Amino acid sequence: MPADEYGRKMPRFTVNLLVRDVARSVAFYTCVLGATVQYSDSDFAALELAGLEFMLHADHTYDHHPLYARLTQGERGSGAELRLLGVDPDQVETRAKVHGATIVQPAKDFPHGWRDMMVCDPDGYIWAVGVLLPR
Repeated sequence: MPADEYGRKMPRFTVNLLVRDVARSVAFYTCVLGATVQYSDSDFAALELAGLEFMLHADHTYDHHPLYARLTQGERGSGAELRLLGVDPDQVETRAKVHGATIVQPAKDFPHGWRDMMVCDPDGYIWAVGVLLPR
């Protein structure tokens, strides 16, 4: 699909993560979080997870972008928590262990009404995934 056609069909809010290695990140998102790939190459990937469409762009695709200098200065992802309801946290935790992903917080029930867990992607982005607890 041409880039402008994809851009026109995007939802009003989406997530775009800048990553060091698209293939490595795609492996994490598919194997650990259970995302499906809509498109992927060495520069870009479009994925879907529990109804959320999101994108990955390789760092080098931003080499003329104002964010590029910040990318070269170290760790990223801190200060943001990507929360997604509708993804089984126990299954994600099991897959995270199998694939060696960093579990930030194991699956457990929380007073806010979710059973969730937190996992770190290869670039330091924290995903909190979970399901609603019965009332």
